[in-house]
Formats: sequence, structure tokens, C-alpha cells
Amino acid sequence: MKFTLSWLKDHLATDASLEALEATLTSIGLEVDGLENPADKLAVFTIARVVEARQHPNADRLRVCDVEIKPGQPTVEVVCGAPNAATGMIGVFAPLGSYIPGTDLTLEERPVRGVVSNGMLVSERELELSDEHDGIIELDGALADRVGERFIDVMGMNDPVFEIGLTPNRPDCTGVRGIARDLAAAGLGKLKPLATPKGVEGDHDCPIDIALRFTPETADACPIFAGRHVGGVTNGASPAWMQNRLRAIGLRPISALVDITNYISMDLGRPLHVYDADKLEGTVHARLAEDGETFDGLDNREHTADATMTVIADGSGVLGFGGILGGATTGCTPETTNVLIECAYFDPVRTATTGRKAGVTSDARYRFERGVDPALVVPGLDIATAMVLNLTGGTPSRARIAGEPPIKNHSMLFAPSLVARRTALHLKDAQIKSTLKALGFGVSGKGDALTVDVPSWRPDIDGQADLVEEVVRIAGLDNVPSTPLPRMADVTAAVLTPLQKRTRMARRLLASRGLVEAITWSFIHADHATRFGGGGAALQLKNPMTVDMAVMRPGQLPGLLQALSRNRNRGFADGALFEIGQAYTGDQPDEQMMLASGVRMGSARGEGGGRHWRGTGQAVDAMDAKADAMAVLTTLGLDANKLPIATPAPAWFHPGRSGVVQLGPKVQLAHFGELHPQVVRDFDLEGPVVAFEIMLHAIPAPKRKPYPRSAYEASDLMPVRRDFAFVVDQDVTAASVIRAASGADKAQIVDVVVFDQFEGGNLGEGKKSLAIEVVLQPKAKTLTDEEIEAVAAKVVANVEKTTGGSLRG
Repeated sequence: MKFTLSWLKDHLATDASLEALEATLTSIGLEVDGLENPADKLAVFTIARVVEARQHPNADRLRVCDVEIKPGQPTVEVVCGAPNAATGMIGVFAPLGSYIPGTDLTLEERPVRGVVSNGMLVSERELELSDEHDGIIELDGALADRVGERFIDVMGMNDPVFEIGLTPNRPDCTGVRGIARDLAAAGLGKLKPLATPKGVEGDHDCPIDIALRFTPETADACPIFAGRHVGGVTNGASPAWMQNRLRAIGLRPISALVDITNYISMDLGRPLHVYDADKLEGTVHARLAEDGETFDGLDNREHTADATMTVIADGSGVLGFGGILGGATTGCTPETTNVLIECAYFDPVRTATTGRKAGVTSDARYRFERGVDPALVVPGLDIATAMVLNLTGGTPSRARIAGEPPIKNHSMLFAPSLVARRTALHLKDAQIKSTLKALGFGVSGKGDALTVDVPSWRPDIDGQADLVEEVVRIAGLDNVPSTPLPRMADVTAAVLTPLQKRTRMARRLLASRGLVEAITWSFIHADHATRFGGGGAALQLKNPMTVDMAVMRPGQLPGLLQALSRNRNRGFADGALFEIGQAYTGDQPDEQMMLASGVRMGSARGEGGGRHWRGTGQAVDAMDAKADAMAVLTTLGLDANKLPIATPAPAWFHPGRSGVVQLGPKVQLAHFGELHPQVVRDFDLEGPVVAFEIMLHAIPAPKRKPYPRSAYEASDLMPVRRDFAFVVDQDVTAASVIRAASGADKAQIVDVVVFDQFEGGNLGEGKKSLAIEVVLQPKAKTLTDEEIEAVAAKVVANVEKTTGGSLRG
């Protein structure tokens, strides 16, 4: 956002210095990215008159000019190569020693073909005013009495230019008036009242009908469309003061009518558009486009609309994108004599989406997608009409208005004591009230029960914390005291919390298993959030960066799957990614989770994947995801063999190839398994794709033991291995068999592993056989056959009792 000092003073009565303005703007959140003062580089250039221009004696293309640089003083001799150098012309003179910014040189006294040039007559490019360099600057002859004065003073160019970096939540400062309001609230002047135009309402109806053509479901795309016809205008050049301001902020003056709309957009943050009324056919209306409709834009490109885009149209078809870009066919030209001034309100989200799809960036889009003041539609139309009448003449009609402005009367209770409680900045209640009032808020009530009315131009104000921020930024963030945390003990306590320790351990473990860490956005598409159990209203962003990043994520799997999809589209068929970070089920503190999630695709298994001369690796399956999850839980201190696994897993997993690791009947520690085929298709992937989600926040803190862990004792005796096969029901899990066998003799059984599963044959309907290997580790002496058989009998008895199975004969 750019503006000049004189422009700012149209709205702010101030005598503050440039340095004070720059410092205050930055301190109140409107950071100054640049401050350019033309006097710094153009102050030495003055108005001069060529008394005589004669041919150079030694060069055909050079002329020697006698130049008057100050009244009553002798002329100086200047060598000039410009073809337009002539006797009597008024130009711009650069004395010796001056720096020429356009050519990056400093003038020195030196002969040019035998004639010493005592200065220079400059072109527009040499002063960086434009790219024009075919001749020197030729000013109006009426300026002959201004010889010797500074060029920037005579031309009204001695106007410093500010450039501030706006954050997306400050649409009120996309106009100079909003910036002036903030400075006035900060004590750097007084905000001038906004002039109310008079005499703009004509005595006849607008000859062009205006309408809104939306369904009730899409009416928010353009709630109000206002217009006024002005006949008999003369569309010449805009006045010099307006052209100078537009040029100073980087806009090219075009004509009075076009410059007026650009000026008001920058001045008040209120975009408008002016149509050549004689080129319009029938009713001018706002509607959603039909797929495939096209128009020629003012950017000299043909644009194609679709059914999600808001357009302005008439009987001939689409005239332009609403709030973004007008069309060339109805644009104003020097021959325009009758115009229709349009002032409307367009939905910010739909405007941003249309602009991104169409690839159009404009000043109007910049403002509408952030939120233009809906209360300024009709006043904005009147202001534009008054300026058109003043600069181009004409006769106005009555305004024609379709719809109503979407003004929300937003009030909230506010306790001034919150400022001190949340920022430790102690301000008097009167100062807090005056700050809010200066910013345009309505304030009533006493003590800690104030009622604050939010102005229509501040859509970013939602709660009490926003009001605290407004008060503190105007008071100055530099004034917020910095308080060191108290030292609670002489001995430094642990720096990391248990959750932070788990996060680091999980990160190392997953990286060691061949997964690559990814960091994805915490914001995802609403459809993806709904698919993965989220998408609630409390988690939807009010000002999303894009439509694809509109909702806080319920987990990391959507982002990881999008990353897999992008990699697959680039030729990587195998992939293994993980992420550790926050996920959200609501907007309350206890609804924020810390998850460790991972995905595997193709043949990216733990032992390696891809093609090899010995054979292609096997595709990933649910057991790979389970192994990852169990490895993390084991590293974090849990006994994976004792954790029950239940079904069903969440809906985004395959219902028959997934599971849930639980700690008791209610606490879920992890989900794992193959993803649902529809989810895989939604992300443009080819299955199988497996995934896991570990709830790091749900893992209980380890119990403190009253005594240290005993040293590990290694046995020098050979372990004993015994195989068992049990016939159990189909719904009996292998984990339950392992737990039963492990618990038969905890002193001697050190490991139980499932090595075979068999179904069918003569086992019977609904039965299966699970074969396990039980490892016994003698410690004091070698086990006898009787001792081994005793342990085996305990294993059989415990498994039969726990699972209802039987030893297979």
C-alpha cells in the first residue's frame, strides 16, 4: 500500500515529521517498507530557459545552448544532443556536481567536442520520471517566470511517498483514510471529517436498469449493486495533482474517468468501475457465470468464466469479473460522453477464488478479497459521482440500487481490566475508551462492563482479545514490560516436558525405520477434513489463504497423502513419510492433540523396496503400519505384547485390514492399517497405502519406581524353544494368544512369536490354527525335561482358559 504525505494530510491534520510518521506507523502494526522523498534526489534540478540554441561548431548532432538558470544572472553554456532543444524553450537544468539518477552519473566539467558544458538539460528518463528519452523535458511556456525555482516545487512533486506492508486482516487500511484514522488514534494528528457530497442526486431516473440475479443460496456473492448514470461528460486528462499522486504510487494516469476510480480505490479503499453507458445493452446485472462464457478484459487478455465466478453482465453477455476486472468492450475512451458508475459489494472468498482461477491480480481484487466496508457502497457512489461532475461535467441521474449492504451490527462486552491481565500494560480506563473511540468503535457503559460496537470497516474484530490488541498496538508494543520468569529452584529443572521427550524419541525411531520426515500445512481442504473426522465450524478459518487451506486439520494423514500424491505424479512409486505435530478436534485447549503419523506406499517396507535383480519387493500391508506403530510405543516405554488391539479402526481405514491399539476400554493409543480404497482414490493414489496414527498425548506418564532398575543379567545357558499350535475361533486375535502364553510362566518365558496361521481343512467352520514359538531362558541351571514339560503344560492350560482354544492334535 502506497500513499504520499500530501494525500495523507487530506484526511489527517498533522504537522508531524516524516521520521515521526514512519516510526509511529511501524509501532502500530503498519510496518513501513519504504519511504521515498523526491527531494532527496531531485532537489538540485531547477527550471531553466534556453535563451539561444545554436549549432555546435564541431558536431552535426549537437547544439550549444545559452541557458538562463536564475533571473538577472549571466547565462551558462550547455552542450545538448536532444533534437528538441530550441531557443525560448523551458526545460530542467542540472548543475555541475549533481547526480543524475536515471543514468547513474555525476556531472563533471569537461569539454564536449571542444566546447565545455557547464551543466545539463535533462530528459524524463534521466530523472526516472518515465522511459521517455528522445528529447529533453519541455515545459509549458507559462513557467518562464518560475526560472530558478526547484523543479519538484513547481511541478508539485515534492511529496514524500510511504509504502507500508499490510497484513491480510487489515482491510480498513487499504485506503489512505484508514491509515490516517490509525495515526490519529496514536496521537499524531486529528482525523478530518469525511466530506458528504452534495448535488449528486439527479432529478431523473437512471436510464439503465440494474439487477441481482442469484439464487437464495448464492445471494451472498453480491448482496448489493448500486449505479448512477451521468450524461454529457468530457473525458479528458485528469488534473495534474491527481496524476502526480497516481504516478507517485506506481499507477499510470489514463483519463479522468478511469483515474477517478483508481483514486477513490486508493483513497478510501472503495473500488468502483465506470462503464461507457452507450455501449451497454439492456439490464446491467450481477450473477454467476455459465461455464465457458468469455470476455475481453481491460488487461488485453481473453478470460473464460465458470459457474463459480461472479460476473457483471448485460444483454450482450459477460462484461467483467465482479470486484476484479472490467471488460474492454464497455470501457471508457476519450470519446465517451455518457457513463454508468458502478459501486457494489462482492464476497471476499468468492472474489479470491475467482482471481486465483483466472490468474488476475488487480487493486480491486486486493481490496475485495480482504473485505471492503459494506457501509460505503452508496456513499462511495456519491463520492465518485461528485468527482466525475467536478472533473468531467455532466448531468447525474438518481441512483439505482439493487439489494442491501450486508452490514452486521456486531457488539460485544469488554472489560478494560483485560488489557493489564493479558499484557501487563497498565492503562487508565479513560485512555482505553478514547483509543477505541478514535479507531471508530462505539463505546458505552462503565467499569468492566463496557459495550463496544464494532465498525463496519473492521471485519477482523471478533472477540475481546482483538480489542485488547487494538488498545495495546496504539499504546505501543514497545511499552509492554518484559518480565523474566521467576527462578523456581537453585537446581535447574528438566527443560523438556514428557511430551517433548516422547516427540523427540518418536522422531528418531521413525527416521531409523526408513521413513522421511515431512512438514505439512496445519490447514487443509474442508472436504479432506470431513473425510478424516474433522471439519467442524469451530475449526474453519475466517480468512483462509486459499480454499484448499480453509480448515484446521484433524490429523496429519491428509497432508501426508497429498505429499505422496505429488511424489507419485513425479515418478516416485514408492514412498514412506512421517510427521509429528499438532492436530485439532475443536477450538478448546483440551481439544488439541499431538500425533505421530506415517504413511507407506508401493514397496516402501522397512527392509527396503523397489525393483532389484533378485526380485521386486513386496507391496506394503497392514502389518508394516502395525510394526511402525508398535515400535514407537515400545520405544516410549510400553510393552507392545500387553497392549490389546481392537476393531474397528476409524472410517478412513480399511474395515478388515486395520486395528486400534488400546490402553483399557476407552483410551486409544494408535490406529494402524491399510487405508480405505475410496480414500486412496480421492488422493489420486494406487493401493495399497498403509498408515498409522499414534496419540502421543494419550500415552500415560511412566510411574516412578521407588528403587532403581536392576542391572541386566545375561545368561550363559542356551534358550529352549517349544512350538505349539492352537485351534481357536476366527475372532480370537493372535495378540490374545501371545499374552496368554507369555503369562503362563513370567519367570522363564522370555518371548512368544506367532510363526504360522492356517484356516480350512478339517478344522471346521469358523476356526483357525495359530502356531507359536515359546522361548524359555534358564538362568541358574539347564532345565530338565520334566521342568520343560511343566512349563509347556502351563502354556497350554493358560491359552485354553483365556482364549477357549485347544491344542491342535
